[in-house]
Amino acid sequence: MNRKASIKRKTNETDISLQLNLDGTGKRSINTGVGFFDHMLDLMAAHGLFDLTIKAKGDLHIDAHHTVEDIGICLGQAFREALGDSKGIRRYASGFLPMDEALCQCAIDVSNRPVLVFNAPFPKAALGSFDLELVQEFFQAFTTHARITLHVDVLRGTNTHHMAEACFKALGVYLKEAVEIDPRKKTVPSTKGVL
Repeated sequence: MNRKASIKRKTNETDISLQLNLDGTGKRSINTGVGFFDHMLDLMAAHGLFDLTIKAKGDLHIDAHHTVEDIGICLGQAFREALGDSKGIRRYASGFLPMDEALCQCAIDVSNRPVLVFNAPFPKAALGSFDLELVQEFFQAFTTHARITLHVDVLRGTNTHHMAEACFKALGVYLKEAVEIDPRKKTVPSTKGVL
């Protein structure tokens, strides 16, 4: 099974090239021009064991919004493409992920129904020049284009960096679990016969 995808997206605001291997070892090369976002994507890929390469150029002289959102779009499209018909995947995954004092709860259904429920009461509006509203923008773009149902709740935390980090690590850990092949499943994981 070759669960890989390559996505290119070029607009007046961004130019993105992305390669994804769902069955990788966590090899990654990420350069978005937004340092904090690179760090978050690096954590997600490492803990999800996804091979991920991203090269992006965006209109960062305005802000990071278009770059972050468009990478979410591309990563979602790559997941959708790499999954194919989703035959044999576990489909569901959920759990808690601690990052020091921060705790994130994450639940995923690879459902073909894009729904995001995101609750992260960050105590600061920004980390350096990174606007923390963009964390939810990324998750929304990813969820919509991956066509998954995703619930992310930061249950506690005082350090904003730790809280954001818990969200991205949780996405990697539980997405890996949801898309793993279950050797007992031979069909699409739905009683409808299709996701």
